[in-house]
Amino acid sequence: MIATETLSYHDEHARLHSGRSAAVPAWLRELRERGLKRFTELGIPTTREEEWRFTNVSPLATRPFRLSGDDTFASSHIEELVKQATLDDDYQRLVFINGSYSEQWSQLHELPSGVIVESLAQSIRNRPDAMEQSLVGYAVAEKSAFVSLNTAFVEDGVNVYVPDGVTVDRPIHLIFLSVASEPACCHPRNLISLGRNSRAAVIESYLGSECESYFTNAVTKIELGEAAEFDHHKLQHEQPTTLHVATTQVLQQTQSRFRSHYFSFGGDLARNELNCTLDGEGIECTLNGLYMPTGDQLMDCRTEIHHAKPNCNSYELYKGILDDRAKGVFNGKIHVYPDAQKTDAKQSNQTILLSDDAVIDTKPQLEIYADDVRCTHGATVGELDEQAIYYLRSRGIPADLARTMLIFAFANDVVQGVELPAVRHRLESILLSERGLPNV
Repeated sequence: MIATETLSYHDEHARLHSGRSAAVPAWLRELRERGLKRFTELGIPTTREEEWRFTNVSPLATRPFRLSGDDTFASSHIEELVKQATLDDDYQRLVFINGSYSEQWSQLHELPSGVIVESLAQSIRNRPDAMEQSLVGYAVAEKSAFVSLNTAFVEDGVNVYVPDGVTVDRPIHLIFLSVASEPACCHPRNLISLGRNSRAAVIESYLGSECESYFTNAVTKIELGEAAEFDHHKLQHEQPTTLHVATTQVLQQTQSRFRSHYFSFGGDLARNELNCTLDGEGIECTLNGLYMPTGDQLMDCRTEIHHAKPNCNSYELYKGILDDRAKGVFNGKIHVYPDAQKTDAKQSNQTILLSDDAVIDTKPQLEIYADDVRCTHGATVGELDEQAIYYLRSRGIPADLARTMLIFAFANDVVQGVELPAVRHRLESILLSERGLPNV
């Protein structure tokens, strides 16, 4: 018996296999079937589940989301969106419209020898054996309803592969645009793999036009070889009618360095899960995040860091700025395994409430099963300092500008951790604007 809330996804799954994806490899069809079966077993999460206690995703059960079709929009409209999202013309740029790769709006420069940067659909056609190994071996789908749902509809996204000893100098910018004339959904799957002693940076940008309600369900899988270094940036700035659910899984090997920079500004409901496994010694993992809900927005940030081996360091700083009737959720967990001696882990969540009606639910967690570790965690919630506002106003600064300056200063720790100038400048522009994506 199929639950009512998942019935529409079964209909869309049948439409996918009878339509544009009718001629897919047998292994991919079987993978999708397995994903759909697992999603049906798990069902759409409810607030009765601990991991979803503060985030109600019932809109996903009540709205009849259809797979994004081939809606046609004026080139000028798409061009404006791409222009808004573009950070630097020198970057590698891959554009996805409603989850499907668009060569017309993408821009790829010359790549170092052996590096692969292409759409997942291209890789499935050109490298089916490698893609089967990468996709079918993704066991996380057994645990998460939304990862399972993504697997049921896996079709496109990006495939990035950097071989041993190679540095990709140009950042790789992935732009996901949502445009639809009816309630629609897409399920991008991104695969990123760096070999031993390699280096790269990737930016994921999500935004869209004013349209019907849209559901984005993204999954990104990152694997870092020994001594690899990777910077991952995510800018979520979708429209107020959008539902955004995303899962990022990171596996690090010995002496690798991973830095995550997450920024959430848009969407009606946005939930981002980031799970990192430190599976070697001498690893460093840094997670920085900033979420700024306004109006009736809900933004849910969840992180897990698994210290599986000794002599590893992790640093986490997430900040929230909430206004109006907005709600924020932060749940960060650090799990130190019995063998992970000499672990050094620091976690902090700091929140400013700009309105009496804004609400934050914060839950930093430590689970430590080793005895020779140094771990700290904490959370703070407060308001803007009235004395600081008075000080600025006494020197001729208007009240609104004084508030903006203090908000900017609060967020600056996270923003200044971004090393790419174009990304940092975009974030600074957003912080200095009242709302919406600024023209910069």
